[in-house]
Amino acid sequence: MEIHYGTYIIALFGAFCGGLIDSIAGGGGLITVPVLLALGIPPHLALGTNKFQALFGSLTSSARYRFKGLYTFKEVRWGIPFTILGALLGTYSVNIIDPDILERFLPFLLGAIFLYTLLAKKQLNTENTSNDKYYKWIIIGLILGFYDGFLGPGTGSFWAIGLVILMGFDLKKSTGLTKPMNFLSNITSFIVFLILGKVLWLLGIIMAIGAFCGAWTGTHLVVKKGVKFIRPLFLIVVGATILKLIFFRS
Repeated sequence: MEIHYGTYIIALFGAFCGGLIDSIAGGGGLITVPVLLALGIPPHLALGTNKFQALFGSLTSSARYRFKGLYTFKEVRWGIPFTILGALLGTYSVNIIDPDILERFLPFLLGAIFLYTLLAKKQLNTENTSNDKYYKWIIIGLILGFYDGFLGPGTGSFWAIGLVILMGFDLKKSTGLTKPMNFLSNITSFIVFLILGKVLWLLGIIMAIGAFCGAWTGTHLVVKKGVKFIRPLFLIVVGATILKLIFFRS
């Protein structure tokens, strides 16, 4: 399909904003997917191209948070294979199950996350690093890997708050741990879109540059500012996700 130069510029800026938001609080797709659709990209190509560009933002965030010591690969080792498995199952299942069924329940789940984040200030700021149970990683990895492959909105929010509640990490630590898991489910879903030929490569590459720059900026802010900076933006992103699902469902 023919794409004008102005489309590339808008997509680049949208990807920067998406990468910035996603690296801090998750939910970058709330920006990038609507931008692609608004630019006239067909939905199947928009989703595939978005998965491609999102890889660069999530990979950048993962690498930066690892370099800054927010997580180690040993900490996430149990989550890796089960997140991949969950994403494969979710991407396959989306072809045989109506996503609308699950989407109807998401505002309620995200509403609970919003209220928990708003009220549970102490746990969000107090880390308990002794709670490293492998079975919890298996459960979270399978469920959220499946969800990201199946539907996707709010995945980063679910990961972050799930790690706070089940694993006892603070919100800053959870944000760091979330990114490699997001990257794994993203690349798994992208491979499926790649096989199906649903990626606009030039547009995706340009957006990948924006996503990289946005994620680099966002991770720097998280490392410097910590939980006090993450929490309000996290609430904004979760709130925006709820509104999108209620009032702007596709």
